[in-house]
Amino acid sequence: MINRRSFILCLGASLSSVSHEAIAHISTEPFAVDPIYLPQQVSVPSGHAVGTIIVDTASRFLYLVEELGSARRYGIGVGRAGLAWEGTAEVSRKAKWPSWTPTANMIRREPDKYAKYSDGVPGGPSNPLGSRALYLYRNGRDTYYRIHGTTEPWTIGKAVSNGCIRLINEHVEDLYERVPVGTTVIVRHGNEIVSKSDANGRI
Repeated sequence: MINRRSFILCLGASLSSVSHEAIAHISTEPFAVDPIYLPQQVSVPSGHAVGTIIVDTASRFLYLVEELGSARRYGIGVGRAGLAWEGTAEVSRKAKWPSWTPTANMIRREPDKYAKYSDGVPGGPSNPLGSRALYLYRNGRDTYYRIHGTTEPWTIGKAVSNGCIRLINEHVEDLYERVPVGTTVIVRHGNEIVSKSDANGRI
């Protein structure tokens, strides 16, 4: 299970990574995404129930199984915290333009970094969680693992130092509308989904 330190890496490092340059990039500059990371239908093994989310951190893809043998695939970015947890959980909460508040432990351990955010960071274009967030729980307990948007779309397809599992805002918005609370999420490392499609994942 993800630990408190990984949680800090997941959200704390994401917060510290949001720069004025990143915010300006979002508001003024278009960004061309590699076509392989755009949402698209792909063939997958039929061993997963319809509606299941599978996160394959090795290949930097998230799959939403829409029918047996077929899934909607999204490109993702992975951070250290995103590589720190694997297993099965469920979406227990969803949020549009989520806010974020550091924990008391985070403020106590690194007051210079987090005390100024003690009242929370409101949702909006500069929030590191992006435009949508899916909160993963296991056995009724928060895993501190999130699937969320990003203020840095150029990190999709990469493993960088910040964040859990992130998607381009437009893509996480699409996923958000397709995924109800209670959805099963399977996170795996190093075992890529064997697709029946070509090398780029297209059917």
